[in-house]
Amino acid sequence: MATPALMQNYGNRTLTLVRGEGNYVWDDAGRRYLDALSGIAVCGLGHCHPAVTEAIQDQAATLLHASNLYNLPPQEKLADKLVTLSGMDNVFFSNSGAEANEAAIKLARKLGNERGLAIPKIVVTEGAFHGRTLATLTATGNPKVQQGFAPLPEGFLRVPYNDAAAIEKLAAEHSDIVAILVEPVQGEGGIRIPDADYLPRLRALCDQHDWLLMLDEIQTANGRSGKLFAYQHYADLLPDVVTTAKGLGNGVPIGACLARGKAAELFTAGSHGSTFGGNPLACRAGIAVLETLENEWLIERAAKLGSDLVEQLKTELAGCAQVKEVRGLGLLVGIELDRPCAELVDMARAKDLLINVTSGNVVRLLPPLTLSDAECSQIATTVAALVRDFAAKAD
Repeated sequence: MATPALMQNYGNRTLTLVRGEGNYVWDDAGRRYLDALSGIAVCGLGHCHPAVTEAIQDQAATLLHASNLYNLPPQEKLADKLVTLSGMDNVFFSNSGAEANEAAIKLARKLGNERGLAIPKIVVTEGAFHGRTLATLTATGNPKVQQGFAPLPEGFLRVPYNDAAAIEKLAAEHSDIVAILVEPVQGEGGIRIPDADYLPRLRALCDQHDWLLMLDEIQTANGRSGKLFAYQHYADLLPDVVTTAKGLGNGVPIGACLARGKAAELFTAGSHGSTFGGNPLACRAGIAVLETLENEWLIERAAKLGSDLVEQLKTELAGCAQVKEVRGLGLLVGIELDRPCAELVDMARAKDLLINVTSGNVVRLLPPLTLSDAECSQIATTVAALVRDFAAKAD
């Protein structure tokens, strides 16, 4: 089914999905697919998890919306849980990851304006993806995504990812920097995992220059990396601002910008807002997600499954010359090939498996945290065989 009533910004979509349950989705012909993409890291608990379904059904029959003019108990409960689990001080709720990052950018701008800077600068990285609003589009380090949308907002300085020395050099050249915005792992950029000392060096730079360290965890948070937030892999490292979305609602749109210290005091009454952000329905879903992650030990399971998946892929792809690297952190797994490999998406679909290719040549696997051991092994075996077939045909 396809209709011209939809804008064509998503291109030609050839698969119609009508139902999801657990780690599987079904198309309109009744065919079942193992979902190793999870709606691009959204459905971490799988599709239609009973705890989330029960929470949103109950809330839908109780109170859907009342506006942020009033106290909303689900919003307060979710904020309390996020603050407790993250080590941050407070939360701003939005509808999406882009809006959460937009809030982070506005925090940095607010700090810069309070310091009397005409155009405060935020350091961002090549290969980053922060969203598609004008500000987050500008922060995104992909010229193809920005193409056709000029003029873009000013106030961003771009450096290579995983290059703290480049930021040290910027610090010597620019006195108007107020923040660094960076992903702990680049997802859209190709599952790029930085060196172990990268984030600690950025934290030290921010402390030295009184900048904000702002981490975009839209894709990496909510247990996917093997910790609730990816920065929690580092002992004693706290950002000043961290954003999350995607898996927080398990399919219900919600985003959150968390802040601490001076960053937590920048927004005052009237300085920012969102009509639907933090509505009771989305917050009940978020509470159900966090409780399920904890009750079912899914964060620890993501760490184990991710490790198993990477190791099996490395074993099954050993000797495949076209594979440059298999890498991952938790259930963020990438297989980098030495050539474009978008056709692997259709090849996998023919094997009843949903995957994604990003950056042109990186197979991206983001399966649900509820994956069984057998399903994890099935993904590795199927993908490895497809990559070998693809490589053999390409040469």
